[in-house]
Amino acid sequence: MERLKSHRDFVAVLKRRRRVSREDIVVHYVMHDDVFISDSAAKGDRRIGLAVSKAVGNAVTRNAVKRRFRVLARKHESLLPESCDIVLRAKPSAAHADFSSLDHQMAACFEAISRKAAHQ
Repeated sequence: MERLKSHRDFVAVLKRRRRVSREDIVVHYVMHDDVFISDSAAKGDRRIGLAVSKAVGNAVTRNAVKRRFRVLARKHESLLPESCDIVLRAKPSAAHADFSSLDHQMAACFEAISRKAAHQ
């Protein structure tokens, strides 16, 4: 799974307003067919971006949340459709969430995205 790097790519995902959320996670997503993607992105790749605001906590806490999200996204990436971009946004409660709780939430979000993408 590649990373979303440019501001333009983040904005393209967030503008589409397609999202799935759980208690501690909000996942914004866009299929590559829906929007113009940058030249650096291949059509068949999944890309991920992380958004963890200062409301989640201090720098140490935010980085811990980001590490957890990266591990869980890699673990469950096979649930996602082949060509999509996602932005994982942490709610402030994610800082205190149990790892197993985040694991279940991430799996549920990715399955929901897959179901919604299949219906489009």
